[in-house]
Amino acid sequence: MPALILQPTPEDTALRLQREELASTRATLAERELEVADLRTLLKTFEGRYLRQVGVLYADLDDWEARIAEREVSLYDSATARERAAEARRRAGETHDAAYGEAHQAEEIEPTPDLKRLFREVAKRIHPDFARDAEDAAHCTRLMARANQAYSRGDTDTLQRILDDHHETISIDGEDTAAELLRIARQIQHALRDIAALDLELANLPTSEIAQLKHDADIAALEGRDLLTELATSIRERIADAQRRYEFLDRQIFAYGK
Repeated sequence: MPALILQPTPEDTALRLQREELASTRATLAERELEVADLRTLLKTFEGRYLRQVGVLYADLDDWEARIAEREVSLYDSATARERAAEARRRAGETHDAAYGEAHQAEEIEPTPDLKRLFREVAKRIHPDFARDAEDAAHCTRLMARANQAYSRGDTDTLQRILDDHHETISIDGEDTAAELLRIARQIQHALRDIAALDLELANLPTSEIAQLKHDADIAALEGRDLLTELATSIRERIADAQRRYEFLDRQIFAYGK
């Protein structure tokens, strides 16, 4: 007697198709996350080089301009001169923070109790050790990597969103096909939302100032030039000019006995 071949039910077929769509969507999400991470790293590396070669010189130049404006108050004391000196010093402070603060940013983030609580909850809920299968484990591994990055930069919003997504999925009661279809639909929805956010970031990152500067530096490199070195040389010349103007003011102040 030939063995019976059981035909898949419509529910089984729908579940198989949903699982395939979830796997495809998660694969797309993983690719987008890698693209964004690579672009962030590329721009961050260039920004570090820019700050070391050029940013610190801009900070020095603005400090000299502030010192000049402050010395001018001694020579031409007026409300306008004092306002100009205060504005120059404020700008110098901003430039200094931009040039020197970036390197210490990671050290300055002190995890808050709320951040620690969220991270512990995320780790308990989505740790790959608790995954149901290999595909789920791979997804949980990527989520944990995203959670670790969010924790390192103090991003409670991302941690809370990861946790909310998990709660929304497990809140669906039942182990039947209908419940599983709903859970997978929610997971697909979450992944598509994250893909859209990453696509937006991929579109916006190249328009940032540092990305535009890197583009210009890449074009210059094709011409055999080092744009950052050229900028640094130009700023050093401006610093030297500012130092001469400061010394000239000092001589004037001395001559007038102020």
